[in-house]
Amino acid sequence: MNPYQQKKRWKYLLLAFACVIASGSLFYTSYLVKNIARSERTRAQVWAMSMRQILNSDDNDFLKYTIAVRDSLVVPAIVTDAKGDIRLSRGLDTTKTYIDLPSPGKKYDLKYFKDELEYMKGQHEPIRLQILGEENFVYYKDSPLLTQLKIFPYVQLSVIAVFLLMAYTAFSSSRKSEQDQVWVGLAKETAHQLGTPISSLMAWIELMKEKFNAEDDVLVAEMENDVKRLEIVADRFSKIGSKPVLEEHGVYAVVKDFVDYFKVRVSKNITFEMSGNPHLKAGINIPLFDWVIENLLKNAVNAIDGKGSIKVEISGNKVKNQVFIDVTDTGKGIPRSKFDTVFQPGYTTRKRGWGLGLSLTKRMIDNYHNGQIFVKDSELGKGTTFRIVLKNTRNDKQTKK
Repeated sequence: MNPYQQKKRWKYLLLAFACVIASGSLFYTSYLVKNIARSERTRAQVWAMSMRQILNSDDNDFLKYTIAVRDSLVVPAIVTDAKGDIRLSRGLDTTKTYIDLPSPGKKYDLKYFKDELEYMKGQHEPIRLQILGEENFVYYKDSPLLTQLKIFPYVQLSVIAVFLLMAYTAFSSSRKSEQDQVWVGLAKETAHQLGTPISSLMAWIELMKEKFNAEDDVLVAEMENDVKRLEIVADRFSKIGSKPVLEEHGVYAVVKDFVDYFKVRVSKNITFEMSGNPHLKAGINIPLFDWVIENLLKNAVNAIDGKGSIKVEISGNKVKNQVFIDVTDTGKGIPRSKFDTVFQPGYTTRKRGWGLGLSLTKRMIDNYHNGQIFVKDSELGKGTTFRIVLKNTRNDKQTKK
């Protein structure tokens, strides 16, 4: 299995496990909330019964006992008559306590009690209460403890999620840093190992030119180009881990040089066309940018089955001060749903391939050239156009002048 796909599968498994834990926590908390809610309704019913007994009984001893029971059951409640008028309240704001008449020196806030009553009506069904032959209704609401318990699992899950996210980020960052150091060291060692055979090949080519008088031989010239290409590749590996330096170059000339090199090394069934504005300039690191164009051209060649063509066009946008590089092939095309997926590590349609080419291309354009790359257009069975967007440095200088 592709290692990137395997990593993605593990992420999904961890996400599923986290969902199971979250669901379990919510289910258990919901169970507790329902039990406490039933208990509070029972307390409210007992409180209502005790109020009825206090108001309907003349037995002083029994009244003392009933009052003690009532006072031990602190339930936020409001009692109304059949018309909906408030008769008394319990367990609400003591500064606005309603006992028939306002307390001395306190301003009665009717709106507060009406708002509390509406809230209680929305929470629970009222308890019917007969007092002195008249029907009354007891409305109550959840206690502060029950209210806090309802929101506790969400707070708990949020804290756990933040902690896990921070831990995962720290772990991934540390692991990525360690992996990057290993790959940088391996890349530099590879460049060092390539240096000796490349130097030997260059020397052998020079010897062939002198011994066989092959200074103008086409085959020897192409061999020399390939060796120079190896030099560029080795130079790339030696500079991995270092910040690339961007220099101003003519975009058309840089791209054309590589297209001319590349097209003689692929099937003659594929034709190349180069067009565009030769005066547009941008900040480019040539070794890395050649790698970008190479990946796009290879991707285009692999997409073409049999005969086809590849067109490279350089254009610009004066208003936005941008340079466009469009690479168009007549290959099999890309589904619209995969326009972003093709740039992800591990994505490939070939049986043999790591799926890193376009991912590296996007990274080199986005991170090192301060540009953009995306699938401009594609149609299944007809072909695809990739677009690179760079900043036009020529217009910058003209603007400053």
